[in-house]
Amino acid sequence: MIYFVATPIGNLGDITLRALETLRSVDEIYCEDTRHTLKLLNAYAIKKPLIACHKFNEREAAEKIIASAQCGKNVAIVSDAGMPVISDPGNVVCTALKEAGVPYTVVPGANAFLSALVLSALPADRFAFIGFLPDKEGERKKVLERYKDSDLTLCFHVAPQDIDRHISSMYAVFGDRRACAVREITKLHEEAVSFDLKDGLAGEKRGEYVLIVEGAPERENPLNALSEREHILYYIERGMDKKEALKAAARDRGISKSELYKFSLDL
Repeated sequence: MIYFVATPIGNLGDITLRALETLRSVDEIYCEDTRHTLKLLNAYAIKKPLIACHKFNEREAAEKIIASAQCGKNVAIVSDAGMPVISDPGNVVCTALKEAGVPYTVVPGANAFLSALVLSALPADRFAFIGFLPDKEGERKKVLERYKDSDLTLCFHVAPQDIDRHISSMYAVFGDRRACAVREITKLHEEAVSFDLKDGLAGEKRGEYVLIVEGAPERENPLNALSEREHILYYIERGMDKKEALKAAARDRGISKSELYKFSLDL
C-alpha cells in the first residue's frame, strides 16, 4: 500500500499515532528533503530507507514508487511539513498512481493554512485556499482578479521576502480589507497579526507566512435601486417574457414573485 502521510508543521509532537505506526511499518519513505525527514524519524527512533521525491524529480520518483508497489512493498510519501500535495510535491505521484491503477490512501494530520484560518478569527464557514501566488506582478494580479468579487475568506502561502509586495498587489486588486498574517504556527513564537491591507504588515518579516484575507463585501445589485415596475421592465426590454422577468427581478431583490406581481399588471 502507498501512504501519503502528514507530518508536523513545527512542533514535533503534532504527529498522529497512526502516522508513526505507518512510518514504522513501511519498507521505504519518499520525502521532499531526506535531511529534514531524518530529523523527524530520529526523534521517534524510526530507521527506514529515505528516497528523495521533490519537484525536480517527482515523475521519476513516481515511477519508482509504482515499481515498489507492484513488487509488494509498502511505501510512505511525506513532505517537509504538513500534508504532501498541498503546496508541496506529491500531485504528480497521485496522478501517476491513479493512471497505473495503484491504490493509495492518506494518513491525515497537521495543516498550516487551516490552523492559520482558526488563528486569524476571520470568517471560516466558507473559504478558498489559493496557496502561493506567481512571482511576476502581472501574473499575480491576474490570479487575484479571479477572486476579487468572491465573498470567500482567502488563504495564501507567502515567503517572508515576498509578503510586502504581495500585500501591495492584494490592496491594488481587492481594495482595503481585513487580513491576518500568521507565522511560526505551533512553535514557541507563534504569531497572528491582524491588519488592514491599506496599512500593510508592520515589523520585520521572518519565517514562512500564511496570509488570510477576508472576502469581498456583499455588493448591492444596482438594479434594486429601480422601482419595482422599472426593474421588471428592464428584463422585459431585454427579451424576457413577463413571467421570466418577474422571476429575475424577484431573485435580485430577494423576495417572492407574488410580491412583485402587482407591479407588472399593466406591462
